[in-house]
Amino acid sequence: MRVDKYLWCIRYFKTRSIATNACKKGQVKVNDKVVKPSRDVYPTDTISVRKNQVVYMLEVLDLPTSRLGAKLVDIYRKDTTPKENLEKLDLLKYSKDYYRKKGTGRPTKKDRRDIDEIYENDDFFTDISDGEEE
Repeated sequence: MRVDKYLWCIRYFKTRSIATNACKKGQVKVNDKVVKPSRDVYPTDTISVRKNQVVYMLEVLDLPTSRLGAKLVDIYRKDTTPKENLEKLDLLKYSKDYYRKKGTGRPTKKDRRDIDEIYENDDFFTDISDGEEE
């Protein structure tokens, strides 16, 4: 089975074209060698996939006939990804949640509530608006 089809079958990529592009970019290695999408995969091969800044390591146990349900994936591969790599994934998730550059894009709902609270509690803005009415 082709390596791009295998990675699609065991649900590492959503589509085969994404898996093919990952192989072309050099993000997929079989037995520590960068491979083309058409390279065949056999049981006992080790595959490393770089996806979302994390390197996943897996061992091929068997070859599926078609795309699998999520519960059946463990029959065909053994995940040997080091814990350090998975911890990087957690750190990336937390950094995306709390990081947003000031002044870029529209304010979030929380930002908007904070701005409204400042306007409601500040006497300076009420004095200006009272002065304009006179």
